[in-house]
Amino acid sequence: LDENTAQGNFLRDLFSMRPGSPKWEYQRDRFVEGWKKRHEVSTESRRARIAEPSPGFVNEADTDWTRADQREAMATAIRNGIPSPLPRLPDLETMLTTASSVQAEWERRGISGRAAILNRAAEVMSHQRFETIACLQAEGKKAVMEADGEVSEAIDFARYYARTAGVPAGVEAEAHGIVAVISPWNFPYAIPAGGVLAALMAGNCVVLKPARATARIAWLLARQLWEAGVPREVLHFFPCDGETGRTLLTDPRIASVILTGGYETARKFQSWRPSLPLFAETSGKNALVVTAQADRELAIKDLVRSAFGHSGQKCSAASLTILEAEIYDDSIFRRQLRDAAASLHSGSAHDLGSVVTPLVATPGPDLLRALTTLDEGEEWLLPPRPIDGDPRAWTPGIKLGVKPGSWFHHTECFGPVLGIMRANSLAEATRWQNATGFGLTAGLHTLDPGEIDWWRDRVEAGNLYINRPITGAIVQRQPFGGWKKSCIGPGAKAGGPNYVLSFSRLRDLDTRREDDYNEAWKMHFAIEHDPSEMRCESNVFRYRPSRGVILRLDAHDERSIHLARRAAETSGVPLILSIGDEESETDFLGRLPELARSAEFLRTVTTPCDKTLMAAHELGLNWINAPLLACGRIELTRWMREQSISETRHRYGQIPDGSLSPR
Repeated sequence: LDENTAQGNFLRDLFSMRPGSPKWEYQRDRFVEGWKKRHEVSTESRRARIAEPSPGFVNEADTDWTRADQREAMATAIRNGIPSPLPRLPDLETMLTTASSVQAEWERRGISGRAAILNRAAEVMSHQRFETIACLQAEGKKAVMEADGEVSEAIDFARYYARTAGVPAGVEAEAHGIVAVISPWNFPYAIPAGGVLAALMAGNCVVLKPARATARIAWLLARQLWEAGVPREVLHFFPCDGETGRTLLTDPRIASVILTGGYETARKFQSWRPSLPLFAETSGKNALVVTAQADRELAIKDLVRSAFGHSGQKCSAASLTILEAEIYDDSIFRRQLRDAAASLHSGSAHDLGSVVTPLVATPGPDLLRALTTLDEGEEWLLPPRPIDGDPRAWTPGIKLGVKPGSWFHHTECFGPVLGIMRANSLAEATRWQNATGFGLTAGLHTLDPGEIDWWRDRVEAGNLYINRPITGAIVQRQPFGGWKKSCIGPGAKAGGPNYVLSFSRLRDLDTRREDDYNEAWKMHFAIEHDPSEMRCESNVFRYRPSRGVILRLDAHDERSIHLARRAAETSGVPLILSIGDEESETDFLGRLPELARSAEFLRTVTTPCDKTLMAAHELGLNWINAPLLACGRIELTRWMREQSISETRHRYGQIPDGSLSPR
């Protein structure tokens, strides 16, 4: 409708023009001009490409499938693609001894030396794009389009982290040591690449332990990074299972762990070794809200993509949609939603027409229940069905009548099934959206600016998406990471400006310096950032105050207490202070459950005993063990939560008047 009524469109003039009228003459002249120029229209791709590497960060473009040479290169890679067999598992003791012996030398290469290698890694990954896509298709069961975006993301991580490892003036950085990267099977290339590259850029040695189901993809990544110049003694590939994995993570030479996986997995790691610094992006139960003011057809398009891309096997996927009553009760909306999902081609990843490809693993109990069982009040809008007797291959499923507080409302299922809830208002929908305990991604479809402003200030998630799909985060544009049970650790977002420094120990060079919190707050934390500056899409990165910080000190430390009070005053975050000289560990643990009700972080400057850490983990507190710094650009990140907000600012390619102005 917007396009057809745009200035200059034929349909805009059709019903009022007459032969000889000004509109008739205008449209006639346009037609004649177009006819004369018909042979001048280029058949070449119109997508712009960067001819030379840019000194600043520029996102890698996905493959241009309009080009015949790109399609042929992809077909050749698929025909020739045989994933390499895995190597023998290295001896754990030898591997860790080797990594320990070379870590300091790797760190001494400096930021520029490591950045040069990361930039070369980006070039290697780009050159081998089609081989990687073929491997993702074969072992990761990814549709080619999904795999293509994953390769671009990995390349972006390399270039972005090479440019965002700088340390603020007056601060000294020291690498953790050896970092273990525990990567998942659903994004088996980009996610391990992001963790490995960030840890390497900070000066650490890395042990990459991939999910066994997709280990050959991680093996390809490791070989690409070695080819780019990462020493084999610095990056180790260790595809172990079970008890060996536990032995790895409980070894004191492992200084920290980057995990992408389930919340239960993160909690298990903490039970093995409570004092292990854990940087985990965990589960999500994500919902997309659609109000009566939405563009309904666009909402359906984005909802289907968010729910069923990669068969729903994304931690960011829309497992729920919460429809305002007018939308829920609209039979046309339901029919269109059902038809859109049913029209998705389900089949083998080797079928290039497949959108919904097989699951990587046979459904577990939760997903199987979601695919086969209806709870009280629920009914199928689109019943899922297995394909050709393959327990991993399913068509999309959509269930109506999901009730607030029900099993499906709160359970992450990780597969191609979408639940629909009926809300009486945006306020009610947002309460249900926030009620799951997770806070990874959240979406809203509405054309009402007032509803957008109201929602973005109240929804509790790390990545917000407005009038667009809620999956497909892109480095720098939408740094990725959640809140609440979707994040364990300090909370710096992958693909964001603070991520690389998360894997360094930071300290003030001059412990007597005055803090610069007010200036850091004014220049960085109090404002919204959009470094991508796209005309058609707003991508805001901002900070929100955490619920509170509990500072537990062994003894009275005047400087730490002063800096903590200054940081709390500047950020507006409540501070709870406990000093070991004045409050015993037993007394502190006795009141910790009450303190945790109004706090998000447990802050220490020395490592507490395991008993204290286990109690904090059980209460859902995120532990940060680091000295308080006078550098506000670093210190205040430990009092805040990061949030990304991506909003489509165009209507079918047209940018409405006023849409570029800040909200």
